[in-house]
Amino acid sequence: MNITRLLKTLPALAVAWAGIAVHAATITVFAAASLTDGLREIARNYQSKTGDKIEFNFAASSVLARQIEEGAPADIFFSADEAKMDALEKKGLVEKQTRRSRLSNSLVIVVAADSPLSIQSPKDLTKGEIGHVALADPQSVPAGIYAREYLRKIHLWEEIAPKVVPMGNVRAALAAVESGDAEAGIVYKTDAAISKKTRVAYEVPRQDGPEISYPMAVMKESKEPKAALAFLEYLDSEAAGRVFAKFGFILDNNGP
Repeated sequence: MNITRLLKTLPALAVAWAGIAVHAATITVFAAASLTDGLREIARNYQSKTGDKIEFNFAASSVLARQIEEGAPADIFFSADEAKMDALEKKGLVEKQTRRSRLSNSLVIVVAADSPLSIQSPKDLTKGEIGHVALADPQSVPAGIYAREYLRKIHLWEEIAPKVVPMGNVRAALAAVESGDAEAGIVYKTDAAISKKTRVAYEVPRQDGPEISYPMAVMKESKEPKAALAFLEYLDSEAAGRVFAKFGFILDNNGP
């Protein structure tokens, strides 16, 4: 191509690139802290395919739901329990037709990696050598609520409750055990899997534990509804499912 033809082509190329920039969307996802690692990897894959930018706000689902209620701009909410999504739906903040349950998880009891403690059953948490048990806040945060439900089911909550150190989210509960601020903690299996400073001392059999469900949906006030729905569909895809499974999540029966 000669210089004259190239110069004539440049404006058209500029328009084309401008069009791509105009159509690239920024999608804001409010997601439970336990989803951090899996979602970041999925987002990297998605961004490289589409050019859309995914921004995350990771925190306890209870905190995220409150932020959305107060008007925080979220395109997608990915909760660690159904109750938080139910509350937003009742307030008319959820695009109901987009809501779906995507993942499940299980609970484990963790101790520091170098801890001599042996936990053969949850009953061992009542022993004197364990003075503090870290949980995500059992009054509001899904991971803590699930742990409380389980301990109540096996009639241990009343004994263990005085030892509970409530934390802001499940990652904070894990960190409390890592730092030695608590001798043990109850967290999701997926969070325990990424920690090199703790070890799983006891895994709650899935059939004995609470029903853990992670729903996701596009928010009614989304500023990028089409792009948000496209990313939600990708989160429900086989490709995303493989990433979630790699991080230890259990794919919901409604997923691929």
